[in-house]
Amino acid sequence: MRDRFIATASALLDEDPRAVVVLADISSDGFQDASRAHPDRVINVGIREQLLVGATGGLALAGLRPIAHTFASFLIERPFEQVKLDLGHQAVGAVLVSANASYDWPAGGRTHMAPGDVALLDTLPGWTVHIPGHPDEVEPLLRDAMAGDDLVYLRLSAQSNGAARPIRPGRFLTVREGAGPVVIAVGPVLDDTLKAVEGLDVTVLYAATVRPFDTPALRAALTGRAAADVVLVEPYLANTSAPFVSEALHDVPHRILGLGVAREELRNYGEQHEHIAAHGLDPRSLRDRITAWLPAPV
Repeated sequence: MRDRFIATASALLDEDPRAVVVLADISSDGFQDASRAHPDRVINVGIREQLLVGATGGLALAGLRPIAHTFASFLIERPFEQVKLDLGHQAVGAVLVSANASYDWPAGGRTHMAPGDVALLDTLPGWTVHIPGHPDEVEPLLRDAMAGDDLVYLRLSAQSNGAARPIRPGRFLTVREGAGPVVIAVGPVLDDTLKAVEGLDVTVLYAATVRPFDTPALRAALTGRAAADVVLVEPYLANTSAPFVSEALHDVPHRILGLGVAREELRNYGEQHEHIAAHGLDPRSLRDRITAWLPAPV
């Protein structure tokens, strides 16, 4: 996903005079050619993440459409005050593109993990949040983000589904239909979710955009069901989207099962697939948790 982001952002620098890329050392090697072609529009501030976001806000105030990029923990968590004030409070738009996601590089330790990034952004108004599930989904989402003037977070991950889906920014995609609960799979957890619910009578919605939350798609998927049961499978902090499901179904009695990264910190380094399993996000664990939660047959 990061390679596809670099290629697309480099092309946008050629195509769009408003485009500017702001880096904090991370991925700077990938932008060497773009930097030579556009030395005034590829800016590396070094390992200064607060400056990264502050400079991004200044460039936006000057009428440019900046793309700020580094690891998620350094893009959202460390400079959160600047995200809140230099972007949101100043009412300017920008595109923040992260890498490393929740635990893509366990050897980097807790400093390089950000399972709470989307939940943190949810404390601020006006953010669009894209979670691509495949490298081929990165380009359309980034191009859609650059075409506007709002605040957009594009969350990249090393975890990926086997194939891209025909996504539409801002819309959930119906991947399979059933008569039972609705399962919302976010970004790169779609494949494991589909394996987990194989043979179960459920509808699966795929979300490559989680903010704004696609309320019409969820309500339409639940039409005609005896019960409004919703399972959320998210590649970041569990239950991050639960309040948005409840808001979407405010007039409907409903149940929610939120599956995602646990709040408990895993202190062993391990590898990415071990973190996925430890958080119960592998297909077998997902199936066990979903089937245990489903209503017993009458």
